[in-house]
Amino acid sequence: MPKKPNDEFTDYLFDAIVTLQTREECAMFFKDLCTIPEVKSMSQRFVVAKMLKDNMVYSEIVAKTGASTATISRVNRSLNYENSGGYDLVFERLEENK
Repeated sequence: MPKKPNDEFTDYLFDAIVTLQTREECAMFFKDLCTIPEVKSMSQRFVVAKMLKDNMVYSEIVAKTGASTATISRVNRSLNYENSGGYDLVFERLEENK
């Protein structure tokens, strides 16, 4: 069973995130919460996850995103071995909202 990152503080953060209703609200919140490099790093990992799900090879992902092979490996490990279903849930919902 995977470890849950949840504790009182993390739950409070997650509760805050689910109150956001628009892309603009998300941008405002994450601009206040994170540094620009932190947001860019999270967005890069998310895009890498999508590319891996779409069966792109590491060299293509590096070329398109600038992500290191270490980052790609970490995301790949998360998708294949430590998968809690979060990526799949979000990818499905994004596809439904197209």
